[in-house]
Amino acid sequence: MMRGLTALVLGAALVLAQATFTEARGAPEGFADLAQSVSPAVVNITTSTTVAARADGVPQVPPGSPFQDFFQDFLDRNGNGNGRNAPRRSEALGSGFVISEDGYIVTNNHVIDKADEIEIEFFSGKRLEAKLIGTDPKTDIALLKVESDTPLPFVPFGNSDLSRVGDWVMAMGNPLGQGFSVSAGIISARGRALSGTYDDYLQTDAAINRGNSGGPLFNMDGQVVGVNTAILSPTGGSIGIGFSMASNVVQKVVKQLKEFGETRRGWLGVRIQDVTPDVAEAMGLKEAKGALITDVPEGPAREAGVLAGDIITSFDGANVADTRELVRRVADAPVGEAVRVIVLRDGKTQTLSVTLGRRETAEATPVATGPDAEAPSSADVMGLTVSPLTSDVADELGLPADAAGLAVVAVDELSEAYTKGLRVGDVITEAGQQKVVRVQDLQDRVTEARDAGRKSLLLLVRRAGDPRFVAIGIEE
Repeated sequence: MMRGLTALVLGAALVLAQATFTEARGAPEGFADLAQSVSPAVVNITTSTTVAARADGVPQVPPGSPFQDFFQDFLDRNGNGNGRNAPRRSEALGSGFVISEDGYIVTNNHVIDKADEIEIEFFSGKRLEAKLIGTDPKTDIALLKVESDTPLPFVPFGNSDLSRVGDWVMAMGNPLGQGFSVSAGIISARGRALSGTYDDYLQTDAAINRGNSGGPLFNMDGQVVGVNTAILSPTGGSIGIGFSMASNVVQKVVKQLKEFGETRRGWLGVRIQDVTPDVAEAMGLKEAKGALITDVPEGPAREAGVLAGDIITSFDGANVADTRELVRRVADAPVGEAVRVIVLRDGKTQTLSVTLGRRETAEATPVATGPDAEAPSSADVMGLTVSPLTSDVADELGLPADAAGLAVVAVDELSEAYTKGLRVGDVITEAGQQKVVRVQDLQDRVTEARDAGRKSLLLLVRRAGDPRFVAIGIEE
């Protein structure tokens, strides 16, 4: 009986192991069929730009000087006379791909930036002049248009959110100006951010080099899941770390460029920071998630009743995990339409309706603050020496004369406050989400937090006008 049961268990384990193994897909036999099917829609891009020549090295002599004719003759003989200061032409190479049969082409903004002329070369050798429809420097995407007598072959976008780490991908483009070229690899990582506000890159080990910029990254179904944009390299060449802007970001940008010739992103009108574990503890939260509002200047959010210290947990029906997610959701939301925003305030949730503005035209207004404190004094609190912000001190710090709060006049370098980045010249405007204008205000907030059993106190700190929340441990 035991022997039969053992055999049954081993048999089941073998079946399970086989089932698990078959879930993994093997490497494709080749990429030739895929490359052949999509290559007619991939293009090389050559741009020409007028650049003013530098006058470095040209001898400067006073007009009428006896040396003027001598130097002019010398420069003329060497072909550097009047032409030395004349404009010259600069050419650059890149890649792109056709997204519609009527000639719309996607590439990187940096490929065509400041170009006077843009020439498109197709896989067939056909060449056409392109005109610029619109650009978005924030995602480094540009949309071009060519006119053709016949419908052009094109490739569709895929859903980059369905791309998984380990999936096979193929890159096409014009690396190092060598012409049409194919490289293959896998998706190494997702959701990479480099330096842009709206970054959402797929990282790939498919070889990407200079000249590949603007070219497509294909999945195995021949769909574009990314636009090859950047490489990470100490040598300037491919070392297997390339980045492609995710197609789901690109599609939204392209749609707006095609319709308006520019982007039109939503604008909420708040300054935000991530909810870190120590900030969550200081605010009595169970989880460190959401987007913490540090400032609410004049704009849509203020008009809707959003306050500094609120934590946005949901935007337009979707949960918000962190600031990056909120920024992207707001940008994708339609301008001029009301959206539902759920905030956490004083431990309770509130639902607000915010009519979004347009980010490209928004101008923030500095927040007005209270009057000067009446009785200047100073005290040491949590490793900080603070004093009320008088008009004279505000002037020294470059702040408005009516600015209010506590100026940091010294910081103990062995304190947690110093470790958290507080420095002389910072201004504390809130403690425990309450305004502070006197030293006693801050001391009272410390006492209240300690009595409530909290280990840290949340401070709203401004430096050069920019606010951020910092949680500082409470000394016993």
